[in-house]
Order: sequence, then structure tokens, then C-alpha cells
Amino acid sequence: METSQQEENKDTETAGGRPDQQLEEDKRRIKNIKHLFLLTDRHQSKLTAADVFEISAHSLQSHESCAEKDLVQTFLQNLLTINYRARYINIKETNEHHHRQQRENDSKKQESNFVKAMSLSNNGVSKPDPVHPMDVQMSVFHCADSLLKQLMVTKLSQCQFALPLLVPHPFTQQIEFPFWTFRQINKSWKMKNTNNEIISKEEPVYKAETPMVSFFRFGSVTSFKSQLMNNLINEKHNTFFHRNCPGSSRTRLLMDGVVEIAWFWPSGKNTDTFTDCIAFCNLHGDAGVNEKQLQILTEMSSVNVVLLSHIDENDKNITKLENLYSDSKPLICLLSEDESALTETKKVKYKIGLKDRNQSEVSEELRRAINDCLSSSASASMFRLEDLSKHSDIRVDEEDDEDCRRGREAAQQMMSLLKNKNLREIKESLLPCQGKLWHQWCQKNKELHRPQGENIEQEISTKKTEMKKIREQQHKSHISEFLKFFITQMNSYAANRSFFLKWLRILLNEVTSADLSALHHKYNKNWSTVLKLKEKDKCKQLKEQTELEKISEELQAASFGLEHIMREIGQIYESCSSVKKNKTDLDFSSLPSLAAEMMISGFPLELMDGDAAHVPLIWITAVLDKLIRKLGDQRVFVLSVLGIQSSGKSTMLNAMFGLQFAVSAGRCTRGAFMQLIKVSEEMKDQMKFDYILVVDTEGLRALEFDGKSTRQHDNELATFVVGLGNLTLINIFGENPAEMQDILQIVVQAFLRMKKVNLKPSCMFVHQNVSDITAGEKNMQGKRQLQEKLDEMTKLAAEDEVDNAECFSDVINFDVQKDVKYFAQLWEGSPPMAPPNPNYCENIQELKKTIISEASKSNGMRLTHLKRHFHDLWEGLLNERFVFSFRNSLEISVYRRLETEYSKWTWSLRSAMMEIQTKLHNKIENEEINNEIDETELQRKLKEKSDEVKTLMSNFFDKDPDADILIQWKTSFEIKIKDVQENIVRETKRKLNEILEIQKIDAHRTQHENTLLEKSKELALKLKDKGNDEEILKKEFNLFWEDCVKKITTYTPPIKDINILKDMKILLSDIYESLNVDQWKDSDIFTMQNYSSYVQLKKFRGLTGSVKKLISASLSDQTESKIRALINEIVQQTDIMIQSFNISKMGYNISYIQKLTDYIKARITDYEEKSVKYVFNKEFFIDLVFSIFKRAEKTFNDQHRMFREANNPVLYLKKKRNEYYSIFKKYCQGATSAAIFGEIICQKLKRPIEQSVYKQTAKDLADEIRSNCPSLNGNRSNLEKHILKKLAEEENLDKNMNYINNPREHFKSFIRDEVHQYIRDKFSISVQPKMNQNIKVLQQKILTAAHESTEDVQVKSGDVDLWLKFFTYKLSDVLIFSMKDFSGVKHDDVDDFKLLEDVIRTELPSIISDISREFSTDTFDKKLDTSNRPDEILIDQLCRCCWVQCPFCRAICTNTIENHDGDHSVPFHRVNGINGWHYKDTTNLSVKICTTQVASNTAYFYPDISIDRTVLWREYRTAGEHFEKWSITPDLAELPYWKWFVCRFQKDLEKHYEKTFQNCGKIPDEWKQITKQEAVESLDKYI
Repeated sequence: METSQQEENKDTETAGGRPDQQLEEDKRRIKNIKHLFLLTDRHQSKLTAADVFEISAHSLQSHESCAEKDLVQTFLQNLLTINYRARYINIKETNEHHHRQQRENDSKKQESNFVKAMSLSNNGVSKPDPVHPMDVQMSVFHCADSLLKQLMVTKLSQCQFALPLLVPHPFTQQIEFPFWTFRQINKSWKMKNTNNEIISKEEPVYKAETPMVSFFRFGSVTSFKSQLMNNLINEKHNTFFHRNCPGSSRTRLLMDGVVEIAWFWPSGKNTDTFTDCIAFCNLHGDAGVNEKQLQILTEMSSVNVVLLSHIDENDKNITKLENLYSDSKPLICLLSEDESALTETKKVKYKIGLKDRNQSEVSEELRRAINDCLSSSASASMFRLEDLSKHSDIRVDEEDDEDCRRGREAAQQMMSLLKNKNLREIKESLLPCQGKLWHQWCQKNKELHRPQGENIEQEISTKKTEMKKIREQQHKSHISEFLKFFITQMNSYAANRSFFLKWLRILLNEVTSADLSALHHKYNKNWSTVLKLKEKDKCKQLKEQTELEKISEELQAASFGLEHIMREIGQIYESCSSVKKNKTDLDFSSLPSLAAEMMISGFPLELMDGDAAHVPLIWITAVLDKLIRKLGDQRVFVLSVLGIQSSGKSTMLNAMFGLQFAVSAGRCTRGAFMQLIKVSEEMKDQMKFDYILVVDTEGLRALEFDGKSTRQHDNELATFVVGLGNLTLINIFGENPAEMQDILQIVVQAFLRMKKVNLKPSCMFVHQNVSDITAGEKNMQGKRQLQEKLDEMTKLAAEDEVDNAECFSDVINFDVQKDVKYFAQLWEGSPPMAPPNPNYCENIQELKKTIISEASKSNGMRLTHLKRHFHDLWEGLLNERFVFSFRNSLEISVYRRLETEYSKWTWSLRSAMMEIQTKLHNKIENEEINNEIDETELQRKLKEKSDEVKTLMSNFFDKDPDADILIQWKTSFEIKIKDVQENIVRETKRKLNEILEIQKIDAHRTQHENTLLEKSKELALKLKDKGNDEEILKKEFNLFWEDCVKKITTYTPPIKDINILKDMKILLSDIYESLNVDQWKDSDIFTMQNYSSYVQLKKFRGLTGSVKKLISASLSDQTESKIRALINEIVQQTDIMIQSFNISKMGYNISYIQKLTDYIKARITDYEEKSVKYVFNKEFFIDLVFSIFKRAEKTFNDQHRMFREANNPVLYLKKKRNEYYSIFKKYCQGATSAAIFGEIICQKLKRPIEQSVYKQTAKDLADEIRSNCPSLNGNRSNLEKHILKKLAEEENLDKNMNYINNPREHFKSFIRDEVHQYIRDKFSISVQPKMNQNIKVLQQKILTAAHESTEDVQVKSGDVDLWLKFFTYKLSDVLIFSMKDFSGVKHDDVDDFKLLEDVIRTELPSIISDISREFSTDTFDKKLDTSNRPDEILIDQLCRCCWVQCPFCRAICTNTIENHDGDHSVPFHRVNGINGWHYKDTTNLSVKICTTQVASNTAYFYPDISIDRTVLWREYRTAGEHFEKWSITPDLAELPYWKWFVCRFQKDLEKHYEKTFQNCGKIPDEWKQITKQEAVESLDKYI
């Protein structure tokens, strides 16, 4: 831009003015510059690229005008989107200035005379000059760090703007050559060679050798130098800013002395202004003042162009002009006050007059003169940017910036290691891990996930062995010095890491660009030939096609960039990780940190290897782990982009977010890359996430993949990135219906797959290069056509994916009106000189706003979740049938967490209800409640805890970090909790109402006790004078006691021992006369592996002998599993029935045996009447009944013992003997009635205290164990993990088979063992202190109750009955203790209540001491009813879950909810042979694993071995009802534990099943390598 006439005159005057005037002017200038720098909001630190790239509120606004304080941000945001209008920003007028101007205008008189009105002065209005656009640009340039400067200049170049070449420092005037800023600019152009053929060229501008034409002016001129230059380069675009550009102002602070450079790049057309590349340099300001810049330019230029106002021999610049004229270099003088046309004054010296001349005419003459000058030998010098750095008087940024210089030196040193190496062999020699070995491994991995053949496990084992060998080969590969140097540099200087990477990328491009360009040219030429031959000569076409694939391989070999280095590092890491060994002189664990740092610094990371079409999952996982460690588990919103190759995807992303994805045709993105964009702090609340993760992909239908399963590759790529993305941009280029159809079909199929696996991404279509995006009617038509095409593609895709979707909106929530964006053409004109289309840039900004708006509705996902999501998607894709194979481990993990919380909520409700039940139980026993308990009352008492649980649930579902995933289960779990609560209430009601019945039994015991008390009192009165003779007292009391007990037992029938097996035999013989129960052998049906002897096919009923035996023998493994499931179900229900009998309280009754046997018989009959094709013989019924009762015998006996101890007079009176003697003795010794009654009260309190303490301690213990015992403090999967660990430790086959065949019982047994062990281990430090604490609390409550009762009676002047009523009532919540306990005990004469209280205070400690003395590790079982024991409390909580077993391998469904919705599932299946599965017509046990079998499309199984019908494993749901309710997804991550188990117990299993692991059932050798330690460790890793 030119300074104004006024400013130049002022500068001239200042030069000749007084020193103090110059000083003031300098001060004012410096002040204004500082004000400019303040606009960058950087005072000490430099402005960085990270500041610009952040997603902020300002970055989303469209900026046609802004406030002065926002100028810098607005300029940068516009420049980022390559919008050349970045320079043309209007400053909004402040309100204060607007109002002041309005007031001054209003104060003037209304002038009606035209002449006078036009002559009115406006001097009174003081409107400040706006900031000059070029000052904004240069202030950013001066305040930016080196990386941002480079980005800024690259963007200026893309906008076809002139670039700063020589920049004086605003304060010191030191001249800088910002060489570094040019390093990333690449230009391509076309020109004609000597044969008049058009050739293409591509080169970095810093390498380009071109003639240079320099423009400068001397003194003050009225013509516009910059505008003249624009007319030469591109008359439709302001390459150089000039005074007539929008936004220009009179004042300019930072441009004087700046030299800008722009190049003309030809297009090879006849319309080109120049036929070759030319650099144009523009010195701003007076060349006479800026002598250093003038000197440099005149030395390096091919042609000098000078602007002069007039020629005066006395002019101070005349010497400089004479020198230019006398020099041999061409000179063109443009005279602003001359009217003459182009004149050649002497050879290569021209003058052109500008005054009153037509601009086009002048431009044409100037163009002609320059062409003439360049064609002469006098202008032979060529200009290269590199040469400028050799000037000693100027500062070169690359040399002065320490980090930049060190980064360059390191990159150069690294590149020196590539000297004399063939480019196409570099990767093979320096990066060996990613070549053939990696590609072989990828192929094996795909084969591994898509097994074929019969012996799949053997095949998988072989493949794994081969893959391990490849990894070992990779590991043995030598790490080149090249790569070692790279790793060292990346680890050494964090400050210059970005510079090192940038330099390395620049230098690698420099080395490879020529070869790649030639190969691409060759490829395109051959491709054109193939297309021409397509319909003509198939034979030649095939030959050319082969050649094309050869060139494609060469292209792949010659491509060598930073991504290949990182790919190699990834493979080194994966190989080391796989073989679990370090490389020599390299700690492989540090490698992911390098990649994580690169991502944080803004570099993209390869997600999918485009050459191998594979995701290096181990590497990506490790990098994300490091990223999480460095950033925290941040939330990210994933934006994926899909489109046809070379459709402008990467260009769009680079313009939108400033990303560094490759964009040139020679370097289209291969595979998929991901890059992080930070969200500013101000936006985080609005956005709900911290970063946007952009995933850019290689173009669909890439030419390089042509003929190599393109369709499959594209489908996999599309499915992967669509699955990853919270939002997917589908980029469509142009209006070619065929291309559109191709991409739409791929995309629709990907979205349909997402729908079927319950992933819900959103999408947006970007239609680029639309000719007329302003035509609303045309856009509506285009949207309608797109909608129709999408619906058509949906129907086609639905057929492939077996879905009933009819239209695209059935697949995804899509609104064609708002989810389709039309983009203008990228270029405003024809490249290479065309600037970007501002409409395109506006479309970019609008799309960015829409994306962020959509993103703000999403919670994104945490990095930990993203890591799992990568794994799930890729594993699903590796298995050919994605929908069938996809396993959302994130959802599974979140669901497992929900199950754990659900367990806590249900435990909270149960625990609260236990408290309520205890209090109501006490009140019933104390006769405070005589009526049946009502459910409504129980619900009311539970309401507080219920509301608390509802709040916890609500908070968990609404505020959990994974709330967006949890929401799908909220309603169902609210219903489940409600059902659980209702069941708890129902069960509690039943138990409490039973207690009302039990009271009658307890009343007899109390009557006996009180009768004895009264009779002993009568005897004591007779022996009162012998109260001190202990011998006589004992003798008399013993005689009395034996006589009383004898009388009581005479009237009370004895409680006999029971024999339930004997009762069962008698009952079965009476009811089922045909059963010969006496011949029953002691066989346990639960340990049997084969039920064929019990089964008879319905159509063969009545047969006997060998025929029957033959038929019985043919029982399938599936049938065996069904029968076992029936047995387990019957056992589970009979357990519940036995508990409901409440034998410990109600006593034993033989009718219980009949109830149980009737249920078993009815259940068997019901099973037989269903669709099964067999019936059970009578031996099955007998063996099942005997086995159940034999197992239940201990429970019956234990409960009966407790009943007998509580209700047999002989037994319970024996326990009371010493207590009664103590009271008798005191009677004899003349103790007062109050003292004796006090002791009676204490003796009566002993049993209730004991019961209360044990109950409360049991509940407290259950709470503590639930929290502290590792095996019992989680969900069911955690419990199973600990069971398996214990089984591995014991190595006992019988216990293992019990776990496999009777999992529920094994779980119960394990819980009991864990609880008993916990009590033993923690008795002294936890259990006993709890009991002591509980008994202490009770003691205090009793003493308080006694004291308060005394006070209450004294106030009311009551008697002893009132005292006793008060006392028992105050304890009724905590003890079973009431007035009825004293019925028959005379106490009318007790009137000293203070003494009574004192006696209780004195005697109670000894009672407490007696109870405490009996505390031990095994007293819970003796003192408590079964249901109140801590182990049974926990069993009731932990075993209320699903127990359905896999119909193939018998693994237990891991859902922790009984009768849950949806399919049964288990994370890890077992080896089928463990369950007895074998190959038909052989004795070979199976080594198949469900999850690998369903991955195959060739594996079959027999649902029923008696029928010759096979089912494809992957279609197992069609095999019957037991199969259809299971979800088994293909997965190679089977648990090593079961492989170890099969190897460890091979001989035992073979003996157990009388079959062998041989031939087709041979155990793979790989399994035998698994150690016990590895097997146990795998449990922690996978469960």
C-alpha cells in the first residue's frame, strides 16, 4: 500500500525539521505501535497457533465488522478460513462517537442554499482514523511466535496475497528475512516446454528459481504502485494492498520499509500474462529512505521498476537513480507526471508516462516492457529465496530463533542418514517393521477373525503361533540409526519438538516430491489409457491395468513421510509389547508418550494404516492411555469425515479448523488420521466436552485400491469412521450422479449397521463445488433428489444387512432441510492464480457454526471410552459380519457398573427392611402388635429409605459421566427397584405374620419358667432359717428341681430326633406304591455327567432290554444341559420352600416332606408334557428326591436342633438351673422383694439381649463384609472371578465340576466359606468389638429404661406393674421382652423402685459378662436362625441373579438381575469339552469355544444328537428356545483360564467323561504354554 500524499509531505518536512519535532514524532509513532500491539492481547508472551485454533465463541462468529479490540482475532479467524476478505474488516462505530456527531450535525442551521451547503466545513467533527488493515496484519506478524507466523504466511499465500519478505523491526529498524515462514508453501503450475507441450510442475516456493521484478518509488507520487502490480499479476484480485482497497486509512504505522513478494504462476494457457514464473517484490515507503532494502532488491532483481513524480537534478535521490540507469540490469521508470507512452530510452531501459493515461493501457505497456526485459540477456540473473539469507546485514529468523535452528539442525542431521539411498528402498531398509512383516501380520489377523474349516481352535492356535513368529521377526529387526535419532530428538528437547517435526516434514517432502510427482504423472497417464481401452481392447487394457498396479506399488514404496516414521514406531511398540521384551538400548514403553505429545502439539496421528488397511490397536490404545495420563480423562466430540478421493475433504478441514492433514493431489490422506482441537475454557460449559477429535479419511474409491477389493475396503473404512464419529460429515463433490450414488450406498450401509448395533451417530452432507448455490429453487430440487437417492440406497442396503428400513430417516435422525449444506466452488477463477472463493469461506464458517451447534447437544465421550470404542469397532469389522460381531464393551462396562450400583440400592432397601423387621418382630413378641401386619404399613416405614434410593438412582442416571449411555436403562431399572421393594415388603409381611403363630409355642416356655419361679419361692419361705447353709440349700433345691422338671415333662410330649430320609422313604412307599424305594442306591444325581439312563424317547416307551439301552445312550449334549437346568431349577425352588417352613421356630412336620415330593413330581410331569421328545423313568424321580433330601438333611437337622433347644423343657430348663438357684438362694437369705424381682428381671433379659446382639452384629457384619471383602464387594462377575481363583488354587476336579454343574450351590458354599473365614480372620479386630459395642449399647438402653421408668412411676404414683409396663415398652424396639414374660411371677409386694433400679444396675453387668464370654467364631450358627446369619443375608443379596447357563459351554449368564430383559450373555465362554461336548459318532471331546465358532461361516453343530440336523454356528439362534435367548458375539479374547483348565485336567476330564481329547478334539499346542499364574492373572485382566 502507498502512504498518502499528506503523510509523505509530513515525513519530508520532518526530515528537514528541528530535532525536537523529530523526537515528538518518534514518541507518537512508538505510542501508536504499542497500542496496535495491545490489540493482540499479548504483552509478554507471543501469540501462538494454539490460541488461534481453539474453539471459542469468537471463532464461530461471522465477521464483516467488529470492534477495534476484536480486530486481531477477527483477522486471524478469517485468515484461517482462507478468506481474502480478512483485510477488509470494518470497525464498528462506537455509540459515543455516533451520538457526538449527531449532536454537532443537529446544532447546525438548516442551510437551503446549495453552494453554501456544499461549502460547509466539517472540521468540528473529530472522527479518528481507523486502524489500517496492513497494520493489523503486521502487528499480528510481529507478536506471533514462529509457528504462528509460518501458518499465517501460508494462509496469506493461499489467499493469493503478497507475503512479507523483508520486515524492519518496528522499534530498532533491524531488517528481518522471515525465511522460515515460506517453508510450508508449495505451488503447482503449468507451462509449455520447447515442444509446445504443457507440463506440470510442483515445488516449494523457497526452492523456486525465477526472475524477480522489483518495484519501488522515490519521493512522493500520486500513482498507486501496488495497484499497478496487481494489474500485472491478477487484475481481478488485490494481491498487494493499496490505498483504494476497502478499509484503507490515512495513517499507517508498520508497513514503511516492508518488502512484500508475490509470484505469478502460469496455467499453460494462452491467456497467461507471462509464460513463466516471475517473482514480484514491492518495497513500501520511500526507497530513498529505506536504503538497505533498496540495495538488496536491486542486487537480486532481474528487472527494476521505479516510480517517480518528476526528475530533478537537485533531487537527493538522483545519484541512486543514475546508478540504476547506468547499471546493466533492465530498468523501467514510471513517471507520474509524464503523459508519454512506452519508450525505450536505450537498451533495456524504458520509461512509461502515467499522467492522464488509461490504466489498462499502462498495464499492457508495462507487461510488454517486462517481457522484453526478461527475454534479454541482461536479465539473466535468477532469484531464489535461499539466496536472500546470505546477506550479512539482515536478520534471518531461522538463524536467530534458537528452537527453530536446533530443530533444523536435528532434521538435517537425520536427513543426512538418507544420503545415497534409493528412495523406493528407504522404507524397506530403514523401517522394516511396517513393510511385508506388518502386512503379513494384518492378513493373518483378518484370517484369525474369519476362521474356516472344521478344527477352528486348532486353526486359530496355528494362526496365533504364526502371528507371534511375525512379531518376533519384527522384534529382531534392527532399529536403524535414522529411527534411533528420531526417537532421541523427540525425547530430548520439548521446546524444539514442533520445529524438529516441521523441519523433518519439510525436508522429507523436499526429498520425495520429485519422485512422487513423476510417478503420479505416470499413473495418471496410464489410468487415462486404461479408460480409453475399456470398451475397445480388453487384452491391452488388462496389460495396462497390470502396469497401473505396478506403478501403484511404486507410489506406495516412494511415499515417505512423518506418518511412516510414526507407523514404524507403532510397530516397534506392538512387537515389543507382544513378545514382552524390550529392544536393545530402547525402552519401548516410552514410545506412546512421543505420539501423545505430538497429538497435544497439534500434529495428526495415523489411526488406520492406509497401506495395510489395518488399525494398530495395541499402539493406538497405548497412545490414548498416555494421552489420558497427560491430559486427564477428557471428554471429546468425534467428528468424522467421509468422501470420494480428491473431493476436498482435507482442504475443508484445514480451512475450518487449521488442521495439518495432507491436501495436495500427490499426497491424499491414506487410511485415517485423527487430530485434537482444544475447546476454550469459556466454551466448555456450553459444549460439555474439552476437545474435538477430527478423524479424516482417505478418499473412498481411491484409485490406488482399484482392483483390490475396493468395495469391501470402502465399506470397512466407512463403517469404522461412522461408528467412531458423534457426527459424520459426508463430503460430495460436484454433481455427478454416478459418483454420488457410489458414496451414498457406502454411507447408508454404514449408518444402517450403526442402527443395528444401537449406536446413534448423526450425519451432515456437504455438497461441494455446486455451481449456483444461491438458487434456492435449485437447492430445494437438489435436496429432494438427495433424499430420494438416500431412500433408494437405504432399501438396497437393508437387503444386504437384513433390515426392514424403508427410508433413510428409518436409519438415522436426518432432516434434509438442515443437514445438507451446499458449498461454492473453492476457487474464484482458475488456478494457479485464482484466490479462494469468499463464498466458499463463508460456507466453511457457517458449517463450523452448525457443527459446533450440533456438538453442543452431545456429551461426546471420555478418552477412556473412546479407547474401548476403537477396539470394539475394529474387532467388529475384522469379523466379516459387523452387526453380528460388534460388541459394545463401553456399554457392557457401564452396564456392569449399573449392576454394581443396583446391588448397592437393593442392599440398602434390604438392610433398611431388616431393621424394620427386627423392630416389628420385637413388638410382636412383646405383644404390642396382635393383628396381622399390613403391606401398606411396611411401605410407609420403608418410605424414607425408598426415597433415598430413588434420589441415589436419579443422581446416578442424571449426573454420572456416562449418563447418555445409562439413560436407555433408566426406566427398566426404576421398575426393577420397585419390584424388588414390593418383593421385600411381601416377604417381610409373610415372616412377621408367621411370628404371630409362633408366639403360642413361646407362651408355653414362659409359663413353665414362671411356675418354677413361684414354686422355688414357696420352698425358700420354708427354708428361710437355713439361708446360710449352702449344703442344705443345694440339696433341697436339687430335689425340688428334679421333681418339678419331671412333672413338666410328664405333661409335655418330648421333641424327638428326626430322620427325614426315613420319613421320605415311608411317605414315598405309601403314596407311590409302584416305587421300590428300598432298592435306592446312594447315588448323587448332582454329580452325574450323563442322564441317558434316566431318559426314554416317547415313541419307544414300553421297550426293554438292549433296544432301550441303545435308545437311551443316544442323548445329545444339549439334552443333557436341559435336564441339568431342570434339576437346578427344582433344587432352587425346594431350597426356597424349606426356608419358608421356618422349622427352627415352628418345628418339624412330616407334611413338609410330602409338599416337597409333590412339587418335584409335578415339575417333572410339567417338563415332560412340553415339547421334549422324551420322558423320565421312575428312577429319575427317586434319585432326584433322594439327592435333594440328602443335601437338605443338614438344614433340617440344624433347624430342628434349634427348635428343640428352645422348646424342649429338659434342655432349656437345664440352662436356667443356675439362674433359678441364685434367685432361690436370695429368697432363703431374706432378700427384699425388690432385690429378688430385680434379679429375675436381669435373668429374663439374658436371652433377649443375646438374640438382639447376635442379630445386630450379623447385620453389621454383612454390611462390613459387603464393603471390605474383595470377593463379595462387587457384582456377580467379581464374585465368580474369586471363585475361579480359589478353584485354580485348589486344583480339585470334583469342586470344579460342582461349580460347572451346580453353580448356584457352589456360589452359596463359597459365600459361606468366605464369611466364616472373614469372621475367623477378623474376630478379634472387628467381630468381637462389634459385639461388645452392640451389647454395651443395649446395656446402656436397659439402664436408661430402668431409670426413666422409676421416674415416670414416681410422678404418676404407680405400682410395680406400671413400672414394668414402662420398662418393657421402652425396650420393645430393641428386645423381645414384654409383660407376658412375667405372667405367673408374683411381684405385688415390690414397692422400692429405686432399689429395683439399683439391683438391675448391679446385676446386669454379670449377665452381660456371661453373654460376652460365649462370643466365639462359631456361635453365630448356634445362636441365630439360618435366615439371620451374615452368610445367609449375603447369599440372599448376591444370589438373586440370573443362573441360566450357555447351552453350549455352560458358562453362567452374568446379568445380576433375576428374570432380566433381553438376551443372556457372558463375557467369556468356556471350552465346550469341559461340559462333555464331543464330536458326533466319536469319543473325541470338543475343544471348541462358542465365541470363535460363531465367527466361522463353515462350522456346524447338532442341536439334538438324536436327529440328523445341523445348524450353522453363527445361526445358533435358530436351533431352538434354549439357544435363541443367548447373545454370543464373535470374539478372540477368550479367557486363557479355561484353556489352562483343559490342559491341567485333561486326564481327569477324559476319565470323567470316558472320552478323549484326540484327533479332531486334540488340544492345540499353544494352550499348553499357558501357566497357572497366567491363567489366574487373566482373570484380573479380563473380568
